[in-house]
Amino acid sequence: MEEPTYNPESPVATTTIIYQYKLINCPGKTIVGSLIEYPPNGATPPHRHGGASVSAYVIHGSVLSKMNDAPMKVIPQGGSWYEAPGCHHRISANASATEPAAFFVTFVIDSDLLEKEGPSVLVQIDEEYRDAFLRKMGK
Repeated sequence: MEEPTYNPESPVATTTIIYQYKLINCPGKTIVGSLIEYPPNGATPPHRHGGASVSAYVIHGSVLSKMNDAPMKVIPQGGSWYEAPGCHHRISANASATEPAAFFVTFVIDSDLLEKEGPSVLVQIDEEYRDAFLRKMGK
């Protein structure tokens, strides 16, 4: 499968924060769990995650994912991935043009950074896409 480039006209994902807890066994860290739901052809622009460690699990559908300069992968239902702090998530998209996809993401991030910046620190869109993405999100 050829790697797609991000299309600013792609539908956006719905993101719902499910939980957020300070980790007592890891002082200074907070864990955040989010549900990400892509409509058909949905995609997120290239982004990073504010220095968080990130893991994800595909609940249904399939997701296209490319980290840094590694090859793009198709992650099917039941599949998962990990993103190290500072990782550049170059492709994040629904693999289907006709079916929705959803995945659950867990972030482990510095509590101080999350408290200072708020939840927007969890997904930092690349600068060249940021303004168009924020307009699309109504911000």
